[in-house]
Amino acid sequence: MKSIVAGLIGLAMCAGPSTAAQDSNPCGLAESAVGAVFPMPRAAKAIEQTGQLTVLVVGAGSSALPGPDGAARAYPARLQVALAGKWPAVKVKVITDVKPRRTAADMLTGLGAVLSAVKPSVVVWQTGTNDAVAGVDPDAFNAALDRGVTRAHAAGADLVLMNTQYSPRTETMIAVGVYGDIMRSVALHREVSLFDRFSVMKTWSELGIFDLRSAANKLDTAQRVHDCIGRLLADLLAEAISRRAGDTNKN
Repeated sequence: MKSIVAGLIGLAMCAGPSTAAQDSNPCGLAESAVGAVFPMPRAAKAIEQTGQLTVLVVGAGSSALPGPDGAARAYPARLQVALAGKWPAVKVKVITDVKPRRTAADMLTGLGAVLSAVKPSVVVWQTGTNDAVAGVDPDAFNAALDRGVTRAHAAGADLVLMNTQYSPRTETMIAVGVYGDIMRSVALHREVSLFDRFSVMKTWSELGIFDLRSAANKLDTAQRVHDCIGRLLADLLAEAISRRAGDTNKN
């Protein structure tokens, strides 16, 4: 089983970022902004031993989309599709714990119970926006993130931090910068991967790939952005799972 999984991981890596370019998909044009990638030994071990990969997405409102088909078009569902395409022989399941207006501390309160129930091998923790809106003390935010990493690792899961969305209409209204800096610091200090959603979306906006200013076709744009986030996040997970300890990319 181990040699088969190694081959699958290698195949996923070979098909990763170049696939988007080959399909003329705009997602990969922000690949360089994705963030730091660290090895995920727990996820790799789960695939090797069970042939399964369970991902838990813990987030707030921006992890979901409205409408009857919103769940299928939001980035967690698109992540599952992208991962299944990379590893057809692996049983991939993405489970969400998504509720609006939660700060990092709010999510941390129920994280232990969710980890016990889901038993994921990867946790994607999307946070920071509501902390910025509420003006949460930066030291308290840092401490909550650090405890979350410890809790996920103790439950046998690797962790990916995902920061806030980029919006040119609210960038000057919400002071997200300090919280983004804290997330980068925690990611590097604890050696967990960071999906820099803010930088990725800002790159798309600056390149004119997605019009994030206009209110017209807002839902259609959001759905395409979520699809791209799912694809790039799948690339990050594939790379991180394939890495050995000490083989680190700190962007």
